[in-house]
Amino acid sequence: MDRIDLEESTGIVPVADLRRRMDEPPPVRLIAIDDVKLLTLPGKFAELDRFYLDLWQFDRESSAGQLVYRAENFRIRFQVITGQRPIERDGVRPLGIEVRSLRDAELKLANARIDYTRERGLLPGQISLLTQDPAGNWIELFESVLIA
Repeated sequence: MDRIDLEESTGIVPVADLRRRMDEPPPVRLIAIDDVKLLTLPGKFAELDRFYLDLWQFDRESSAGQLVYRAENFRIRFQVITGQRPIERDGVRPLGIEVRSLRDAELKLANARIDYTRERGLLPGQISLLTQDPAGNWIELFESVLIA
């Protein structure tokens, strides 16, 4: 092999950037227009952490005794309901969560042994996954689609 000759250095020395580094936003977005309030029973915090932090990579925020998960754009705020009975819901109105890859989301749900349903939308190619979080709230997962 022939040697490659490199050009002489111009003498420029890189300078360290001392500005404060911003954290990357979580890789999930809520399909909402503001922060979302969901209900939970006491004692579900560890299960909710596994669901929202470990599976979907939300960030946990500390807030005066509240359970709060931050997505890229909004937050999920859990209100703790006292009582031992499951929370009664009058219908299925899922919280939309946009993930980077629906295929990866489906694998995560399968590996975690969480039941889900694959839903087809009204438009061709529109697919989502419908599941419940440990508190019984309905969650619908969508894939983020980049339009070029």
